[in-house]
Amino acid sequence: MQQGTLMRKVKSKSWKKQRYFKLQEDCMTIWYQSKRTGKTESAFSISDVETVREGHQSEVLQSVAEEFPPERCFTIVFYGRRGNLDLIAGSAEEAQCWVQGLRQLIEPRSFPLIFSLASCTWIRDWFQKADKNKDGRMNFKEVQHLLKMMNVDMNEDHALRLFKDADKSESGTLEGEEFVLFYKALTQREEVLSLFREFSEDGKKLTLLELADFLREEQLEKEGTEELAMELIDKYEPSETARARHVLSADGFLMYLCSLEGSIFNPQHQALWQDMSQPLCHYFISSSHNTYLIEDQIRGHSSIEGYIRALKRGCRCLEVDCWDGPNGEPMVYHGHTFTSKIPFREVVSTLGKTSWGNSSSPLPLTGMSPPSSHPQSSAGSQRTRPMEVLGNSRRFPIPTPQELKHKILLKGKKIGRLEDTLDGPGDEVPDVSDDDNGAEAEEERRKAKVRGTQQGSALQKDKETVAQALSDCVIYCKNVPFQGFQEARSHSRPSEISSLSEAKARKLIRDEGNEFVRHNAWQLTRVYPSGMRTDSSNYTPQEMWNVGCQIVALNFQTAGMEMDLCDGLFSQNGCCGYVLKPPFMRDEETLFNPNDPSSREGPGPITLTIQVISGQQLPKVANSKEGAIIDPLVRVEIYGVPADQAHQETKYIENNGFNPHWDETLQFQLHVPELALIRFVVEDYDKTSRNDFVGQFTLAFANIKPGYRHIHLLSKDGTSIPPSSLFVHIRITE
Repeated sequence: MQQGTLMRKVKSKSWKKQRYFKLQEDCMTIWYQSKRTGKTESAFSISDVETVREGHQSEVLQSVAEEFPPERCFTIVFYGRRGNLDLIAGSAEEAQCWVQGLRQLIEPRSFPLIFSLASCTWIRDWFQKADKNKDGRMNFKEVQHLLKMMNVDMNEDHALRLFKDADKSESGTLEGEEFVLFYKALTQREEVLSLFREFSEDGKKLTLLELADFLREEQLEKEGTEELAMELIDKYEPSETARARHVLSADGFLMYLCSLEGSIFNPQHQALWQDMSQPLCHYFISSSHNTYLIEDQIRGHSSIEGYIRALKRGCRCLEVDCWDGPNGEPMVYHGHTFTSKIPFREVVSTLGKTSWGNSSSPLPLTGMSPPSSHPQSSAGSQRTRPMEVLGNSRRFPIPTPQELKHKILLKGKKIGRLEDTLDGPGDEVPDVSDDDNGAEAEEERRKAKVRGTQQGSALQKDKETVAQALSDCVIYCKNVPFQGFQEARSHSRPSEISSLSEAKARKLIRDEGNEFVRHNAWQLTRVYPSGMRTDSSNYTPQEMWNVGCQIVALNFQTAGMEMDLCDGLFSQNGCCGYVLKPPFMRDEETLFNPNDPSSREGPGPITLTIQVISGQQLPKVANSKEGAIIDPLVRVEIYGVPADQAHQETKYIENNGFNPHWDETLQFQLHVPELALIRFVVEDYDKTSRNDFVGQFTLAFANIKPGYRHIHLLSKDGTSIPPSSLFVHIRITE
């Protein structure tokens, strides 16, 4: 990592200022100062950095793409709503030095707790925040300030005793290893030590066989427990001597419990673990509504950043609303509103660069109706072709995600039939139907028949030709109006798709739940938010997933429970944006109706028992008063079919956000566990007003790992907040 590097900070095409950037000696802080004045402008902590993007992967850097090559450009992306920092280095080598260096510095946060107390970025961050006079030492007054920052309401005598025990040099201050000792004493986990001693004969170590017993009896590991125990010792035991003796110390035991293997989320399900050779309609697909908007629906800002953020979050169905713009150039924006506009070519360029970074799964694009000004070259470059046509069969088979890897699928209006695209023009009247406006579609058909073979002007012919080129790219997602399930069974094809407003979908769920499930077993359905949601709020996606709707579009820019559910469902299967539906939702003759859980074939209800044991280093509530300490409680929420919807919560613990202990047991009965999502929410109790959000974690029931597990909490924006976690014990019984 170079220090004192001169780079350009870019805010717009016309605003490019040279700044010196330097990594501080603590390897935790980067500051930058003006080249002209020499004054420090700003600084930020490495712990605030979410990721680093290379090249022109921001709207600002794309605007200067012709002036500066991608090899010299990179973007620092921060957690939360803080704006990106776009930089241009003096050379490609300099850019790589910063990119790789920053990535190495932020990498340790993937270990949620104390893998190496001396080197973890967050412990250095705490020291830096508490060291008010910046002398590299911490006196007792600064320690008291640290405790308040860390959400600890500790007796002063107890805090002084810990301080003196750690002050080995008897200097009245803590530095280096002394602070590590103090922090270790502060973070001692009695509940974990108690569990350790249960399985340790001498209370000091776990032998290979004792660890294997723990893995089999408590963690419910089924096979190869001795081999797994050996792997865990080699991976998490900090003492070389203990590793050589094949034993696990208490420190190593805690490291295992705080690791990915000790998480509530089954680590085997983080990779691509599901069958990807089923038709597209057999999957839930992570989907975004009006992806280009990063604010509200009426006057909000449109930006390619919306596409970049959605793709980074695992979204695989984006919306590109195209409209005729000035000088014949198509623009992307929310039509008939005051939102800003983006050139269509910028969106296409961004998708070309960022669509396959996190996933190779197919990428459906919605809103791609054929305005007259679509460039033919752009349309042609996105083309996908069908694999097979089976004679005159009503069923036109949809390919699988595996077959469509690295393919973009256009969902939109189509002129003519699919066979016409394959075999040449036919005699069918053009189908220019809109999402769910059957009356307008019928009127267009009537006008088309009246026109017959009449020819328009030469200009109109050219426009129709261009529109036809885009129409030809619509293969597997032809937009058709929804006119009832019986009509769809008689006349529709699997290559067609209908879009429903949330209100329309909700009515169908209530009145024809089983028919809806059957329909979604062979054809795609898209659900989108009500037009009344001008603030970009979201509906609850779970009720749409309960009937198998594949493309449930949400406003990704709006944080909240709805996006937590979306992130929770799609955090599995390699975050590829596709999750296979349960078998009973892939059968066209299924009897399943989410309103009647007894209609599900298979075993009876299961019981989920959750013992909420403790919490660790919970964050303070945003904008809270200085010195305020939270009163945390934990609420567990179940989302699924109506019969499974439930929530229970613990009591609140007064003035302890650092290491609260609840030791409370919550129990739930799940009738359709295959569709259930479990959301753990931590709140700051307030008896006079609404509780404040502290953190959450959501996952599908199928991804739960039973036993003693840590839950690593996420912020309101869905980003990690290390080292905040919950410690729980999970049991699942039939």
